[in-house]
Amino acid sequence: MNDSLFFFELYFHPLPPPRFGETLHGANNPWHVWGFINRATIVPRCDECHMRTCRPTPHVLAVYLLIGATVRFGPHLVKFRQVTEPEGHALLRWAAARRSGRKKLIFTANMRLCATRALLGLLFLFDTSGCLRTAVRPDKGSVVTVSTPLPLAQCAVCTVSGVNDTQTSCHSSLTLVPEVEVKLLFNCSQPLELSYTVTISQTIECTKDTCSPTTVQTQPSILTEFSRTFSYDVKAPEKTVVSLDILGEGLVQTSRPCSDGFQYSVVTSTTNSGVPTEYCHGGSVTSLDLVSQAGVSLKVQPKARVESVLFKASAGPIKGRTMVITADSGVSVVVSRDPAEPECDVCTIDGSTPNCSPTVKRLSNVKKLTLEFGCPKPEDVYSVKVQRKMECTTSSCSPSVGAADPELFKDFKRSLIWDIGVPERTVVTLDFPGDGLREIYGAEKCLDGYQYSVSTTRSDGAIKTNSYCKGGTLSQLNHLLGPTTVAIEVPKGGDLDQTIFNVKAEPRGKSSRMMSVTPDPHTVIIISRVGSEPDCSVCVKTPKQTCNSKRLRISDPGHTSVEFTCPQPQDIFTVEINRQIDCTATACSGDIVQAESSLFPDFNRTFTWDLKVVATRTFQLDFPETGMRQIPKDETCPDKHTYSLVTYLRTGPADIGTFCREGTVTTILARYKGRVSLEVPADSKMNPVDFKLNVGPETSMLATINVNLPRGVSDTDFITANYPGSFPDNQQVQWNFTVPGMHNYTMKFHKHTAPECINNDVEVEYQKEDNKVTKVSLTDPQPQHQQGNFNMLLKNCETNTTLQGLSLKYSVSVMRSGHPVLCTVDLTKQQGVSLQIEKITSDPYCEMSIDSQVREKIIVAAGTKVSLSFLDCPNEDLRLTANKVIACQSVASCPATSLNVPKLDACLPMPLHSFTWHISIPEDDEDVSVGDFCFDGIIQKIQMHTNISITATARDFSKTSGPFLNVSFSQDIPETIIYRVIPRTSSPTLLATPNWPQGMKPSSTVSWIVDLPSQYQASIEFVNVSQPKCQDWHTGITVKMLGYERELLSRREDEGLEKTLLVPNSFYLNMSNCIPEEGHFGVMAKIILEKTSNSLPLILGIAGACLLLLIVLVIVCVILKKKKKGKMKKDSSIYLGKGNIFRPGDSHFTKTRADNNSHIYSSIDDTVVYGNLLNKAGYADNLPDHLKGIQVDAYHTFTGPTDGQLPVINEPELDTERDKLFLDPSDTFIPSRPRTPIDRQDSLGFQDRRMMDNELYTFKSTGDINTIQLIDADKRWQVSEDSL
Repeated sequence: MNDSLFFFELYFHPLPPPRFGETLHGANNPWHVWGFINRATIVPRCDECHMRTCRPTPHVLAVYLLIGATVRFGPHLVKFRQVTEPEGHALLRWAAARRSGRKKLIFTANMRLCATRALLGLLFLFDTSGCLRTAVRPDKGSVVTVSTPLPLAQCAVCTVSGVNDTQTSCHSSLTLVPEVEVKLLFNCSQPLELSYTVTISQTIECTKDTCSPTTVQTQPSILTEFSRTFSYDVKAPEKTVVSLDILGEGLVQTSRPCSDGFQYSVVTSTTNSGVPTEYCHGGSVTSLDLVSQAGVSLKVQPKARVESVLFKASAGPIKGRTMVITADSGVSVVVSRDPAEPECDVCTIDGSTPNCSPTVKRLSNVKKLTLEFGCPKPEDVYSVKVQRKMECTTSSCSPSVGAADPELFKDFKRSLIWDIGVPERTVVTLDFPGDGLREIYGAEKCLDGYQYSVSTTRSDGAIKTNSYCKGGTLSQLNHLLGPTTVAIEVPKGGDLDQTIFNVKAEPRGKSSRMMSVTPDPHTVIIISRVGSEPDCSVCVKTPKQTCNSKRLRISDPGHTSVEFTCPQPQDIFTVEINRQIDCTATACSGDIVQAESSLFPDFNRTFTWDLKVVATRTFQLDFPETGMRQIPKDETCPDKHTYSLVTYLRTGPADIGTFCREGTVTTILARYKGRVSLEVPADSKMNPVDFKLNVGPETSMLATINVNLPRGVSDTDFITANYPGSFPDNQQVQWNFTVPGMHNYTMKFHKHTAPECINNDVEVEYQKEDNKVTKVSLTDPQPQHQQGNFNMLLKNCETNTTLQGLSLKYSVSVMRSGHPVLCTVDLTKQQGVSLQIEKITSDPYCEMSIDSQVREKIIVAAGTKVSLSFLDCPNEDLRLTANKVIACQSVASCPATSLNVPKLDACLPMPLHSFTWHISIPEDDEDVSVGDFCFDGIIQKIQMHTNISITATARDFSKTSGPFLNVSFSQDIPETIIYRVIPRTSSPTLLATPNWPQGMKPSSTVSWIVDLPSQYQASIEFVNVSQPKCQDWHTGITVKMLGYERELLSRREDEGLEKTLLVPNSFYLNMSNCIPEEGHFGVMAKIILEKTSNSLPLILGIAGACLLLLIVLVIVCVILKKKKKGKMKKDSSIYLGKGNIFRPGDSHFTKTRADNNSHIYSSIDDTVVYGNLLNKAGYADNLPDHLKGIQVDAYHTFTGPTDGQLPVINEPELDTERDKLFLDPSDTFIPSRPRTPIDRQDSLGFQDRRMMDNELYTFKSTGDINTIQLIDADKRWQVSEDSL
């Protein structure tokens, strides 16, 4: 190569470059394209560049490049200049001076170019691994084939010919003619040694005794740069064997690549695609015996040195293989050949004449039978199937072992088969000793060649087959029902154990499952199969046994036995429990939709209720207060109880929705016919929603859904019927939303599809509580931040059913809109008053706070000032209670007190529910709950010895005025509690021991002071008495008249008690309890007032009263003259609505003291009642303000009636038709005290004047004022408490 100047032209052609190997010009033009697709196209340079006619110019090469490609020529500078050709092609020219020794032309686009020396005068090489030129001459009898698996655009092998090697022909595969030399050009973008393969094929033709050639040669020097395969096909007459003696090192059979790169392969037939036998160097195999159409090959790696002679070939008659076979009875042996394999007869020699077959031979019950094959290696063309039979009863199998002969046809590929006969209602179990099995699926094969299969014939005739390999954990196959076949495929030369498996049989009852069911009337049970494995049937006896492996229906309401033929049918079957509810003929309401949870508890169950009402009416489903939540159809509920509702239209069923418990949907109304379904998985505890069924009103709606939106912030999703499918044509659905107060709602349409309407349009209507209707479309803005309840109506049109229909998924967002209610509570001016505010509902959105601290319960301590806040708390959900503590250090310092309810801060939004006064006495920490009381009763006063809490409740405290009670304090009393009562003449009075009817506390006492009206006596009837067995002390019931020592009644628990006792005067009733050992002490007594009929005591009483009155009048007159002025200041006046005027000191009474009502007062001045205490120190300081200061005369002169009669003021009586129990039968007496003996100074009749300050003295009444009898002329009706 000289230092000449070479020119290269690069044409930027607007069209894609020609493909590699494509002829650029006409068919007679020898020039071909060199290069790479999408890289460059290289052609000879033409003086006249016309695409159809071209004359090449020597030493000039034209390169067509895609725009953007760059080229450099070695390390030298490449200079470009651009010119314009007349044809419009852009021409770039450059020149580069090259020195000798430069042999590379490098393109940065990773292109390689290999040119002939005749074309350029030198060889331009990109890379020696990518381009090779050589000359090849195959030997006689050898066929050389060169090929590449890569596409022609990437790799090619070309023949170079013509004057100055100017003609080329490139291909992906090229076959060379023996004894003809050819120049080859290899051009590839990949390394050559990996891109090409060379096959040198020869044929060994043999007669019955000779072969040609006798020595098998290789031509070792041919194309050593590539991987080569030397292949030899054998042709010989029938029953002739060709022996190839291996020259050199022996061979060994293998299944892996050979380490030295020399891989031998032998096929029994070149026309059959059988698996070849592979060999490597280093074994003991020195000869290969082949028959006609067999083949042997040697594959070597690139540049491997191959011996020139591999085999020495010889021919001779086939020497067949002879075997001696023994097959027991019950064993069937089939020896068969694939017709595609080389011919090889198999003959049985039993006598002088052989029995031969070219393809198959069946053997059974033979002993030492000679078997002769017509080929030296029959194991390469024949396979063997050994089949045995086993029969089972209901309890055993014969034989019980799946045995095999390990040496029988060991060199052959074997199939061992055992057919096991199984009677009805019998199952078998297979045990595989040794290594366990592993189940395989589909086309998976076992790598070691040992493959097991187990096939079972089911009751319906279907055959189920499972395949297994060795090396798993499965050692036993249980409960195989029906005839079973076990098979094992064994590879050539594979070892076998004598015992393949063990088989056991047992009655199906031990592996089946029985259960009894009793469906309710109108209930149908449907048992359906959902899995194909394993084999199992369900059977019932009604009375004949019926079995089915797919579906069984039970409609008999009586007792039914169900049998499954497998031990775990719950894995195979599901149960549907259906109930028909027809409300067209009879009314339907209430709890008629109940799930029968006791049936099939470990199965997947679906409870269905088919509902039907009159065609124009709806069926109404009312859900419990917790409601239901709609979910997509493909989801399940967290509690695994999933509900769905379907309604049936003339156009087909419509899926209203799928629901879970605890949601916002409270009621669903659907038209005419429908089905409610409840899906419950196996082993889930049945806990259905207790929903109610009723017949609803007439409607044109597909469905109406009532929704109670929750308080607080929430997003609730809803979807249309059949979602994501199409909503039914010409149908409408309505949602009725109840929005909580002080909340805003916003409608959000998330996904929707609009149909193509044929008639009418799709509409969305919103209706508020004021009946205002707003119509919008699916794409219009929806309501936002609005308040109040509303209805949403969705109407569909008549649609084009070939397109997507109407569907809608939307949500309703709710958030609070209210503002907190603020209140400042100041208790600094309310001495001892505290407040408590608590929720009476579980509303989680009610938020209460005190001084900005959120609390579930608010307590405002006495004497404090706090700021309260209430957010979204309805007044009816809150309860306000107030407490006041009244405590004193000593009895002397405890003033008389009126119990009033103070006025609370008006900003509190909730009303006062109750007010409690806690009255505390020093040195006594017991609390007693006396009971609940109402105004206008028979109880006048209650005395007790301990601390007390008084709670007042009212519907509206703002409508009450004045004190509720007056409270005073005194020294201790011996009884637990003392009541003072005045029975009414109009109705009986009931007295009951505390804690009735459970009984009094141990060692406690109770007393009633009963004041009888004038001219009445009391009949005491002991209605109910329960006596305990006393452990210590005794119970006691005592009745004694006031002022008398004699006891009218005194009984213990061990003494009899009269049922009725007549008491002529006011009395006291005392009851005391012991310490019971068992039982309890409780008494209920009834007091009935009876008018007295004896007039003599009345007359005597009147006479005595008149005499006494005269004496009193005389004394009064004398005193009036002396102390008239002082007397006027101390008396009180009485206003009488009718009758004459009378003044204190007036002795002119028309009736005796006992016969008139002059002693009945309409009001009493406390200063007179407590006058004896006015002079005591400290008393005036404890009086209310209106009683302090100078006392004035309370009498006023007025003109009254002149009819001469004094007014008669009767005591108010309740018109009660039944007995009244003045004590609530609750546990009213907590503390227990020992029984106290009663004597005169400690009895109920003795009254310490200080006791007046410890009396709950006056019960405020909203009715008439009770009259108080002050004095009586007749001692029989006049007994003072001082005399007790």
